[in-house]
Order: sequence, then structure tokens, then C-alpha cells
Amino acid sequence: MAPALQQPTPSETITTDASSENNNVTITEKIYTRVRLATKSDLSHIYQLYYQIHEYHNYTHLYKATESSLANLLFKENPLPLFYGPSVLLLEVSPTPFYEPKNTTNEGFKPVLTTFDLKFPVVEGQVEKFRSKYDDKSDAYIAGYAFFYANYSCFYDKPGFYFESLYFRESYRKLGMGKLLFGTVASIAANNGFVSVEGIIAVWNKKSYDFYINMGVEIFDEFRYGKLHGENLQKYADNKGEIEEANC
Repeated sequence: MAPALQQPTPSETITTDASSENNNVTITEKIYTRVRLATKSDLSHIYQLYYQIHEYHNYTHLYKATESSLANLLFKENPLPLFYGPSVLLLEVSPTPFYEPKNTTNEGFKPVLTTFDLKFPVVEGQVEKFRSKYDDKSDAYIAGYAFFYANYSCFYDKPGFYFESLYFRESYRKLGMGKLLFGTVASIAANNGFVSVEGIIAVWNKKSYDFYINMGVEIFDEFRYGKLHGENLQKYADNKGEIEEANC
């Protein structure tokens, strides 16, 4: 990972396959990234990425979200304080450098700009579908996201983050971007008084498991994830009296 943002030579960095239906873009040598808070203009991209992670886990039959429901979840008219409600960080990539935005005060989070040296070419095969709508930079594409929200534990008597999911489109895996995105969430937590970042670790996915271990996540083997849902949850909908009798 290179720390400096240097202006690349266009011919060395990007080629365009004009004969392709999607007008694919191939990035070589360096790839520039920006991690930023999602805005309402990103809804279609968030929806598609959420679907893809369900597809990755073979859970598309459980995917109920719509762009409208995501808007109500992520971009309420009267939102909770920053990072206490559901929050999405997007990682964008580009063959050319990102520059510091003139005004980020309304977001409450300063975008993180980084450069990665590439060992192999990266192909953006869905140029129009995942082109960023954030600003007037036309060669930025949405590569992945992190989704998290505040929780509370009596263990610490302070809020922490529940880290719901991290996902990258296939073209942008194995580049080190996961460390950048998860590390950004951890940095937000550490710098804003949150005491932890925690979530579910899939033990069957060794690469994912090892990733979080390497990032410093402690795995508690003595705890198991429990979930009350579906029909078992609905049993409690109309039996308030039975619950009260059981507690007598």
C-alpha cells in the first residue's frame, strides 16, 4: 500500500475495452480508493451490494429489502446522532486520484483517501451499474461496503459498534481493501468513545475467520450465537397473558 497520492500517467493506469458491452475498465499499476459515508444517492448501489452478499451466502430467498425500506432504515428524516443509527461506509475505487472535498462538515466524517499498488490488473466489468453518484468524478466505482450500528453492553457500560457485514465485489477482493475498510470502522469507534467493535464470525469461512483474527478481533468460543425469529418469535405476539402467568 502506497501512502502518497501521485498523479499517474493515464496510458499506464487505465485502458478501456470499447468493444465490450459494458465498456469495461482495466486498472493497472495503482488503484486509488476513497472510504466515505453513504448518502441517499447511493441507495441503488447499497441495495445491489446487499443482494450480492445474500447471494454469496446463498440467502437470496431471505432477502426482503427494497430501496424504499433501505431509505427508511439508513436515511431517516430525523436521524439518530452520527454512528448511533445504522451506518454504511462505501469504498470507492478509481484509476485516477481522489482529492480532498471542499466541504465535509455536513457529513461529520472526513473521507479516507488511499492508494494501493497493484500486483495484477483489476477489471471493472460493470462500469455504469456501479459508477459512483457522489460527486462529479466520473471514473469512480463502488467496490464494497461496511455496515454497522451502535449497541450497548452492561459489561462495559458504554456503547460499542455491532459490525453487521463487510463485502466487496469480486474484482476487488484480495487487494487489502478489507483491512482498510474494517480498520476505518475500528478507527471511528476508537476516536468517538465507542468501546468495542463486535459481530458474528463465520467459523466455516477460514479466510474470513483468519482476516478478523489478524485484525485483532478476539473470538469467544464459550459463547454461541442465538436467534429467536420466524414462527418461534410470532408465538410471543399474542400470548402476553400466558407470559404473565408463567412469571407468577
